[in-house]
Amino acid sequence: MEASRYKNILSRAGLFIAILLLSGCQSALLDPKGMVGVREKELIITALVLMLIVVIPVILMTIYFAYKYRASNTDVEYTPDWSHSTKIEVVVWTIPIIIIAILGVITWRSTHELEPSVPLKSDVDHMTIEVVSLDWKWLFIYPEQNIATVNYVAFPKDVPVEFKITSDNIMNSFFIPRLGSQIYAMPGMVTRLHLIANHEGEYKGISSSYSGEGFSHMKFTASALPDQASFDEWVQNVKAQPKKLNDFSDYQTLAKPSEDVPVTYFSEVPQDLFSSVVMQFMGSLNDDEKKEVHGHMNMAEHKG
Repeated sequence: MEASRYKNILSRAGLFIAILLLSGCQSALLDPKGMVGVREKELIITALVLMLIVVIPVILMTIYFAYKYRASNTDVEYTPDWSHSTKIEVVVWTIPIIIIAILGVITWRSTHELEPSVPLKSDVDHMTIEVVSLDWKWLFIYPEQNIATVNYVAFPKDVPVEFKITSDNIMNSFFIPRLGSQIYAMPGMVTRLHLIANHEGEYKGISSSYSGEGFSHMKFTASALPDQASFDEWVQNVKAQPKKLNDFSDYQTLAKPSEDVPVTYFSEVPQDLFSSVVMQFMGSLNDDEKKEVHGHMNMAEHKG
């Protein structure tokens, strides 16, 4: 009896401590810093509220019926042969059907509106950043600035960014939780993700798809800089760094498996590097992607 009493005290104390610890946690998905993330948060909350319309009454009625029809309550009518009520059937089927229909419409509309490959509407021209998933690090290539970084990506806030994403080998998943959608990085394919940061700050980026031994270290920092001038200054600082990716062989050296890689800057990269990475797996490209990659390379040769 005494042992049971102490066990209850310890369990309640543990629950209280857990609540205190969790009270300081923040969910990235519920604290978005970009337009896409905000829209997704609204969708999550709307879906949750609609589902609670069913869940809460069911929980309350379960408690009520369990109490009212308990074995010790002899005042209620006992009808063991009862089997059907049209009124109850109408309620328990109509309300969920209406909620599912509303959720279906909302999901259908939001799925098309938040399609990752669709450019975001903005008065500001979007910028392009090419992303390559490596073992176990992220390579970010800036084709317009002719620079590259490892495990760090920067862009001005309030500027829509088109991420063109591929993988050097195994399929992975690119995700900046506070900014919005995740999308897969696949060898021989180019996927697109459009995001925008509406607040200055540094946000955690992760790989959300298991990719082997070094997966837990495959993280990066996404930095939303205050304005275009700050971004231009950062670009100049990167261009002043000594490291360069001179050719594809340098890239292959970088692509070798490594864990917990520090942030690295490359002041120069080949203009066709991203295309060359994708074209390692040309057999898996569809016709549209082949045309795009060849077009990218032709433009690079023309500029050269």
